[in-house]
Amino acid sequence: MNSPPSVILASTSKSRAAVLRQAGIEFTAQNSFVDEDSIKAALRAENATAAHCAEVLAEMKAVKVSQQYPTALTIGGDQMLECEGRWFDKPADLTAARAQLLALRGKTHRLLNSLVVAQNGARIWHFADRAEVTVRHFSEAFLDDYLARVGDAALHSVGGYQLEGLGAQLFTTVDGDFFSILGLPLLPLLAFLRDHNVLKK
Repeated sequence: MNSPPSVILASTSKSRAAVLRQAGIEFTAQNSFVDEDSIKAALRAENATAAHCAEVLAEMKAVKVSQQYPTALTIGGDQMLECEGRWFDKPADLTAARAQLLALRGKTHRLLNSLVVAQNGARIWHFADRAEVTVRHFSEAFLDDYLARVGDAALHSVGGYQLEGLGAQLFTTVDGDFFSILGLPLLPLLAFLRDHNVLKK
């Protein structure tokens, strides 16, 4: 009986790795070294949607790493945050995180997620999902306390928050899949991995 293919996460994202690990998936993480900033800039210049950008980036990550490990199932993922037509990136430092959260305060923003699995250097599966979350009108005193408590963890997500932790206090409503908000739509991926004999059916 053939052994199931190995699984590679084409990312160094701590949140995506944590989701996979907690779901009991054995995998190896590998940085794709895709130049996300230049790709986003090029797609923005072409008036691409945030959802399309997430799909392009997820596929590029998965395919690039898959070329190095052709027999493995390589997962590429990307999440875009869009608010009133503006695309947000992971904040570079806590000052940027503060400015970003102030820009999102009192508004509803969209999280566009894309997952791609590649094998033998080609895309074999894709899933896209979206969620909408509304940030409450928090005070600046709350924001300063929040950033002091979470520290550099605010720099690990595109929104500067982790819904599964203290970041839950930032919101009034959340409309969408919990795992998608974390950056990795887990349940469809689990179904795919079961179909490919990575997980027991």
